[in-house]
Amino acid sequence: MTRRGKELTPEFLGDYAKLLGDVSTTGRLLRRPELDALRELGERAAEAGHSLRDLVGLYLAETRRCWPELPGVARTGVTVLAAVESAVGALGEGHERAQRLAVRLEEAERREFIDDLLYGRSDPGRLAERAMRFGLRLGGTHAVAVAVGEAPGYDDVHPLARRVERELLGRFGERDVLLSTKESRLVCIAAGSEQAVLEAFAAVARRPGAGYEAARQVAFGRGHAGPGGVVRSYEEALAALDTAARLGLDGPLLRAAELLVFPVLLRDRDAMTDLVRSVLGPLTQARGGAEPLLETLQVCAASGYVNAEAARRLGLSVRTLTYRLERIRILTGYDPGDALHRYTLETAAMGARLLGWPGEAM
Repeated sequence: MTRRGKELTPEFLGDYAKLLGDVSTTGRLLRRPELDALRELGERAAEAGHSLRDLVGLYLAETRRCWPELPGVARTGVTVLAAVESAVGALGEGHERAQRLAVRLEEAERREFIDDLLYGRSDPGRLAERAMRFGLRLGGTHAVAVAVGEAPGYDDVHPLARRVERELLGRFGERDVLLSTKESRLVCIAAGSEQAVLEAFAAVARRPGAGYEAARQVAFGRGHAGPGGVVRSYEEALAALDTAARLGLDGPLLRAAELLVFPVLLRDRDAMTDLVRSVLGPLTQARGGAEPLLETLQVCAASGYVNAEAARRLGLSVRTLTYRLERIRILTGYDPGDALHRYTLETAAMGARLLGWPGEAM
């Protein structure tokens, strides 16, 4: 968008009056150098903040002023009008060229700012200063929501990105909110007091309407203060998505605040590795490997150890499920029917998923 600049002055007309006089006398068309000069004038006008409408108005007014004084206009009037049309077209080309360049520069600066903001690669004071230009006040608390879809993911011109942007701007305006894409994900940054913005972001991303491909999952980071708070919230949202992928959590909404137990479990990775090996390692001796029995543990926990429901989810008979639980007890020495043993087995099974066991070597 063009900003309102100072009033257009005759300097933006160049030699237009002389040009009209020459065309009126000779009946010739505008030459390439003349058109290039007009394009340059259009570009300069755009850089000075003048709208194309005002620029065209200036040239039409100058044409009207010169018209009675043009020599031979009765004979070459059509040619003169053709020259005016060419001149206005050249001005428009130059103006649009400057606008496109301004948009590219703005987008490059915005992309650089997003990268620095989400990775914390800039001086906090300088980052906060730049943030004001993009509608963020980093002195307060901010939270980040991240939406992921199917491959190949999202970029700034993806239809869903535009759909979400229109919806948020229409409902909330520019209230300390920034929407962007990063590494094929949709990212929404909002002030901590604007939780409704993140909820709306998730709702539109998940249910964008007919003709749009909905996001598969949306993760929310917690709110944190200061420029570093955005980075921390963003990393929490990414960690929530990673945890969901490892544990097979397919819910549409993930909240970092509800998944805090998993970073705690992995804080001492060596201890968790030792737990998984010690408790679940013997399951590798079972026919078919450890995976079926590990899945049985997880589904039983998810179904509240109601055998009929667990069997239904696994597609097994209750008798087969009972056999599997007995095999787990015999191989590991931990009884799923005992409360303390059950907690140990569940924790080990959760750690196995987080560590990628048994598919990945530990």
